[in-house]
Amino acid sequence: MSSSSGKRRAQRHSDQANESLSPAQRYAAFKKQKAYRATAASQFAQSLPFELDDFQKQAIDALENGNNVLVAAPTGAGKTVIADFAMFLAQNRNVKAFYTTPIKALSNQKYHDLVDLYGSDRVGLLTGDISVNSEADIVVMTTEVLRNMLYEHSSTLNALRYVILDEVHYLADRFRGPVWEEVIIHLPSSVRIVGLSATVSNVEDFSQWIASVRGDTKLVVSEHRPVPLEQHVLVQADENSEPELYDLYRHDNNGKQTDKLNAQLASRLDQLDRQALRRRARHASSYGRKSGKRHVERQHPVRYMPRRWAVVDELQYLDMLPGIFFIFSRNGCDQAVEQCINAGLELTSHEESLKIRQIVDEMVEGQMSKDDLKALHFSQFRFALEEGFAAHHAGMIALYRHIVERLFSEGLVKVVFATETLALGINMPARSVVVEKLEKYDGTGHVGLTPGEFTQLTGRAGRRGIDSIGHAVVVDHRDFVPATAAALSSKRVYPLHSSFKPTFNMAVNLLNSSDYETARITLDHSFAQWEANASAWQLESQMTTLEQALQGYEQAFACEYGDFAQLLKIRMELSEEQKDERKRIKHRVFATESERKQAFKELDERIARLREQDANHPCRQCPDLQQHMVWGHRWTREYKELRRIRHRFASRTGSVARQFDGICGILHDFGYLSISVQNKASEKPESHGTVSALGNIVERRQSKDYQLTEHGQLLRRLYSEQDLVLAQAIYSGVLDELTPVQLASTLSALVVESRRGGGGEPRHYPGGPEGAVAVAAQQMRRIHTQVNVLRDDTGLEELMPLDVSLVDVFYNWACGDDLSSVLRNTELTGGDFVRNAKRLADVLQQIAVAKPYLGDHVELAEVAHEAEPLINRGVIAYTGIDFEQD
Repeated sequence: MSSSSGKRRAQRHSDQANESLSPAQRYAAFKKQKAYRATAASQFAQSLPFELDDFQKQAIDALENGNNVLVAAPTGAGKTVIADFAMFLAQNRNVKAFYTTPIKALSNQKYHDLVDLYGSDRVGLLTGDISVNSEADIVVMTTEVLRNMLYEHSSTLNALRYVILDEVHYLADRFRGPVWEEVIIHLPSSVRIVGLSATVSNVEDFSQWIASVRGDTKLVVSEHRPVPLEQHVLVQADENSEPELYDLYRHDNNGKQTDKLNAQLASRLDQLDRQALRRRARHASSYGRKSGKRHVERQHPVRYMPRRWAVVDELQYLDMLPGIFFIFSRNGCDQAVEQCINAGLELTSHEESLKIRQIVDEMVEGQMSKDDLKALHFSQFRFALEEGFAAHHAGMIALYRHIVERLFSEGLVKVVFATETLALGINMPARSVVVEKLEKYDGTGHVGLTPGEFTQLTGRAGRRGIDSIGHAVVVDHRDFVPATAAALSSKRVYPLHSSFKPTFNMAVNLLNSSDYETARITLDHSFAQWEANASAWQLESQMTTLEQALQGYEQAFACEYGDFAQLLKIRMELSEEQKDERKRIKHRVFATESERKQAFKELDERIARLREQDANHPCRQCPDLQQHMVWGHRWTREYKELRRIRHRFASRTGSVARQFDGICGILHDFGYLSISVQNKASEKPESHGTVSALGNIVERRQSKDYQLTEHGQLLRRLYSEQDLVLAQAIYSGVLDELTPVQLASTLSALVVESRRGGGGEPRHYPGGPEGAVAVAAQQMRRIHTQVNVLRDDTGLEELMPLDVSLVDVFYNWACGDDLSSVLRNTELTGGDFVRNAKRLADVLQQIAVAKPYLGDHVELAEVAHEAEPLINRGVIAYTGIDFEQD
């Protein structure tokens, strides 16, 4: 049914309904319809080529009525229509709208979409390294850019009325999620937000939190998929058999998928298990005859796992392509493409191959040198594309990923082998999604997928307006059971938890625009604190249970010679002093060696006192000491747990603000903040509305306040996970004597994120182990250690370690070496190199523009200015934005 016929049918239904009404009712309905036609929502709906869904209508009406809106719906349900209306409303009312995304790739894609809709003169793009038409009516940006604008009180915000937070559930991301909360808290009260989220299980809590800081918020939830999703499992008996596709769930008499597991699938898996056991037994028997060993161990049967190329071949035969094949390994994705090519699979026609070559050559032309293309295996990449195959992962450069995304969206590439990073937002719907395994390696070990991860992956299956059904296929693998796949495919899938933590940069930016008390109140409005307050009652229950258990143990070991619990506490304290405190002193940074010796001396004195108290305790004379200790060990275990729970409970209320206190203390110690104590009016917030509306209750009292020093003003402008380390390196003169090339090389230690953990050594230090780069890197490590010790003393998480493993690579790149040379003899992929280089260029740019705040180190700004283009060149400078076209 076409969209126009759908609208005509809806009108006929309306006319028929009106005929059954009384004249008075028809008049009332006419007035209501007339009023609706005057709204922006009606004008917007009329401009669309399709009928709006109910959840879209609810959200649009709420936004026009002045509410914030949070929309939770599955991938492909049409959430972006509400974002489109926000921008339509902004245009209608002659105000600004910002469209924010968590990653640059999403920003670039949305920018192109909006340019096609509104024209390049009305749309801008800001992603940190790209600035296009920044004063436009509609600006697409990463969330970090908006956060920075808020802290800088940018004049661009004056006309801002709507902010779209796309993929707002990204707030849970450990590294970048906190930025979302900063934005939601700090946006002016005149701004309405539109949050677009996956269907998280605690979306009601999230909506209530937004309402607590932003005012009236309409929650709209839709769990309806516009294209139904069928769940399948693909099995294969052995390499000589064809793969077999089974439904995960039974179907009813009408052919609809139920929530009952398919008995035929379970039966087939049992058959394959028996075959695997017989095969293993035959193999073991044959091995026994040859070796003379008769013993056969009983082992769990291992079914044959279908080969990747065989899976693709079967999906092509069943007309279930195009598809996205998720493999949780970059190498696995690249190998899968090669395996399909080697198997002789061809998924494209001759005409499609020619079209693919034309598009690829056009997108590559003028973007990279021939040497760079050769270093990135361009010929093999293009050949695979022409056959219909591609990989997509973070190890690829952005240009290659953009090529894959375009070819897949145009239906030319038929299968993309991707890591889970593709699941985030990029518009690449498919008919089928294949998940190779229901587990992945998380850096420390293999862990099962969460329901949220599984839903994000499979949510891409089914193209609206093209497919009547989407297909999610799990490939049979070791230890697979259907119940696991069923548990992962539920609707309301996973809770959204805050990852918000105050940072050094956040602290100085808050204190630059508000006093200390107001800053603490602001942080108390974070979703992290909201969650902490909500969960405190559970800890109270745990504490009561533990206290009762301790009382029972104390009755059991009651000793007539003395207080046995006191003896246990002495022994616990002694153990902690001997193990933990000695280790802490060993790694703590002291001003002088004599201070370190004094700390060890005081520790030894405390240990001696505790040993004496232990030896002389009256309970040591008790003949039932060993019997008491049986209960004492249990008491000790529960006492430690109670102490831990009490600490957690105490840290819940005001926990975020307490972290802020610790950070402010560290910044004061380093000279970034100064303390002033004065009589002043302190403001308390309203009990409702937005954080921006502070000031209804005013009382006068003496309070402590922090003021930013000149050092603090510099720190405000350094946006890096190692912000304080960088600021200290600047002010301590560590970077003063470096050349532009040496500076770029040294600062790479602040931004490099090694896939195998940080802290590694380079192949060699430019200039040798006594050279300028090695010396500066070592001094930065000392600063990093000093910051971490203070964080640890304050109860804050340690910073990620510095990673100097690529100082030689970036030194060579800054010297002008080509991509092929710098990647040679490294395990670095092109994508990883480009990503780290962009971060490095950004840090250099931050130092360059911070010139007024560098004090006696002002020359460093010019060195950084010269270093930035040495890094940001060639493949690094690629943005994915076609300026001539746009």
